[in-house]
Amino acid sequence: MQIVATMFWRRLDLPGHDACRLEKHGDGWQLDGAAVFRGENGQPARLDYRVHCDKAWHAKWGRVRGWIGSLAVDFAIARGANGEWSLNDQRVAGLAHCTDLDLGFTPATNLLALRRLNLQVGESAKAPAAWLDLDDEGLSPLEQHYERRSDAEYWYQSPRFDYEGVLLTTPDGFVTHYPTLWQPGD
Repeated sequence: MQIVATMFWRRLDLPGHDACRLEKHGDGWQLDGAAVFRGENGQPARLDYRVHCDKAWHAKWGRVRGWIGSLAVDFAIARGANGEWSLNDQRVAGLAHCTDLDLGFTPATNLLALRRLNLQVGESAKAPAAWLDLDDEGLSPLEQHYERRSDAEYWYQSPRFDYEGVLLTTPDGFVTHYPTLWQPGD
């Protein structure tokens, strides 16, 4: 294992922080992180996460463990060779078109799509993801669109959440500024 980059964020919409590192594991990649925040329902939360990708940045599996208030959280997410996704060993239909895994409580997983897409300035692409919904405790499709505007800027759209904005990134691909949601921590 080789540590490639690290990142620390402060959440803007709710009190919270997130710390993550990108690791090279053999011929694959891995994100390891921890988020501590106050949820929309006011409950404090601590979630540890790990997402593993192959050498081409295709999500293979993820794990989220921790707690939200008095509720224990333990999700095992996997993407099979046929592209089908599972959550805690239960197949989730309708996600075979999703290449990426998006953990909505952290900006870390945007790195996976940005690295996989490897867009040149002026290029754009859709990046459908399997999105982990902590409230519903399920996986569902999340349509996303990225357009690279400069070496460090991407126009990002997520119609499901009626969200759009310019994301700023590090050379390693971590989003540093996610308008109204995240910025580098202090």
